[in-house]
Amino acid sequence: MLKIKVKIYQELTTQELYDLLQLRSEVFVVEQDCVYQDIDGKDQNALHVLGYKNEKLVAYTRVFKPGDYFKEASIGRVVVKASERQHQYGYEIMKASVEAIKTHFNVTTIKISAQTYLKRFYNTLEFFEVGEEYLEDGIPHIGMLKH
Repeated sequence: MLKIKVKIYQELTTQELYDLLQLRSEVFVVEQDCVYQDIDGKDQNALHVLGYKNEKLVAYTRVFKPGDYFKEASIGRVVVKASERQHQYGYEIMKASVEAIKTHFNVTTIKISAQTYLKRFYNTLEFFEVGEEYLEDGIPHIGMLKH
């Protein structure tokens, strides 16, 4: 089970910021071989959900209140370290992120931009497709909503 921390940008320590940027780069840039601008100026407005196992960051998301990214609240940069995926930490970090949105923003409708191959994973968390598939940074994505 993960130890979850939820922090606004200003509360992140330098080490926490370094660790989350390193994990995002490790998965989204290196593993997925996708050149894109991860440091996008949005982290300062996000609530950061960090999942730790034995004091090491192994799972992460960033969440936004309604209007900051989409009209609805949103979850993005969902990532689990490759060596830890067999433990299903993706479910834990997503459930913690949904709970953070309810607790901090008092809303339940959440929109995500999901990599299409993960549709079934998000369906099990009650996110459902809206709209057509599209390319984001060269990777097929689909909009998904949870009410």
